[in-house]
Amino acid sequence: MAWDFSTEPEFQETLDWMREFVDEEILPIEPIAEELTLDQLRAITTPLQAEVQKRGLWAAHLDPELGGQGMGQLKLGLMHEILGRSVYAPSVFGNQAPDSGNAELIAIGATEEQKEKWLWPLLDGKIHSSFSMTEPHVAGSDPTAIICRAERDGDEWVINGEKWFASNADVADIIVLMAVTNPEAQPHRRAGMLIVPKGTPGMTIKHKPGTMSHPQHGPLDGRGGNHCHLLFENARIPADNLIGQPGDGFVLAQKRLGGGRIHHAMRLIGVCHRAFDAMRERLVSRTSHGKRLSEHQMMQDMVAKSAVEIETARLLTLKAAWTMDHSGASNSRAEIAMIKYWSAKVAMNVLDRAIQIYGSLGYTTDLPLEGMYRSARALRIADGADEVHKVTIAKHFLRDAEPVEGWPTEHIPTRREDSLRKFADLIELHTENL
Repeated sequence: MAWDFSTEPEFQETLDWMREFVDEEILPIEPIAEELTLDQLRAITTPLQAEVQKRGLWAAHLDPELGGQGMGQLKLGLMHEILGRSVYAPSVFGNQAPDSGNAELIAIGATEEQKEKWLWPLLDGKIHSSFSMTEPHVAGSDPTAIICRAERDGDEWVINGEKWFASNADVADIIVLMAVTNPEAQPHRRAGMLIVPKGTPGMTIKHKPGTMSHPQHGPLDGRGGNHCHLLFENARIPADNLIGQPGDGFVLAQKRLGGGRIHHAMRLIGVCHRAFDAMRERLVSRTSHGKRLSEHQMMQDMVAKSAVEIETARLLTLKAAWTMDHSGASNSRAEIAMIKYWSAKVAMNVLDRAIQIYGSLGYTTDLPLEGMYRSARALRIADGADEVHKVTIAKHFLRDAEPVEGWPTEHIPTRREDSLRKFADLIELHTENL
């Protein structure tokens, strides 16, 4: 295996442009975003999106036939590391969640007619989508247990049940819904993926709960970001709104989540870099007890831990992306599980230290750190809870472990006897020559 940590000069130029573009054109949106109307916000972001499209970087996560660049996960990971610096950057680059993952799912499973109806408008930013799998009364870590039902009735599917934490469902034009279509099938063949259009009779938003990111209320004037509780009561959709076959739900969900987890992890690394920069600035600017904070060993400990954690998370994630590029998603499950768990943990650690270093100021909304902390916390749950990924990791590394009878393989007295036998002739020869 060849090890090469360099980036091609041409692509590095792209990354350099992205970093400058995000810092100079997108980060300045953040301090005023909630003061703007949706039209005002679009007036700012639309020209930025046009510039991204002109440079051929729009929806770069997709294959060339879908308007993307076919860059592979490693390069996409490096791009998302930069996009993670601002919550507004992914939408400017056409790869915001959940639209990006839904586009990949539809692209994989849809017919040409379905792509014409939903995929191309989604990629062009003309419509928006929601992904709806989790349910309020079923453990989200076990999607085989979902109970929301879609039953075939002639030329329609009839949907009954509830869904929970459906991101952007209140502003989405289409809901990508995972529901039980084959109740008697094997657990991983019970569900299908269906497209439920906005305004479908029988589909209602029961509740839009506040979250850590938006404790009091959801995002303003329809700009997305709410996580909705949906109710389906005999909601009817055309039979043609099924993506793939009735039992393809789990396969399509996994296709959707693999690359997305790499992108989530790298965006968290981008968040970490920004918090780390803020941390370093504070330490060399502030004094305490007659010397700069940067000269206090407790502060140096925070810097050292953060630097090591960020770098290990970054390299682990890029290695997972490389593995996915070379071996495919199905052969990269352990690597993807590791980065999904570890990057979220690192982000929480680094953000917490940055807030601690800034003290009371870090705890206020006068700095973005507390908001970044609240938003990052979701990634320990979204796209699979930490505990689920730890189980995946453990199973991967335990599956080829060999049991032994009697003493452990590393038992020193047993190893000593084996070593004496192995080298007996040499030991005896050396003894004779003494």
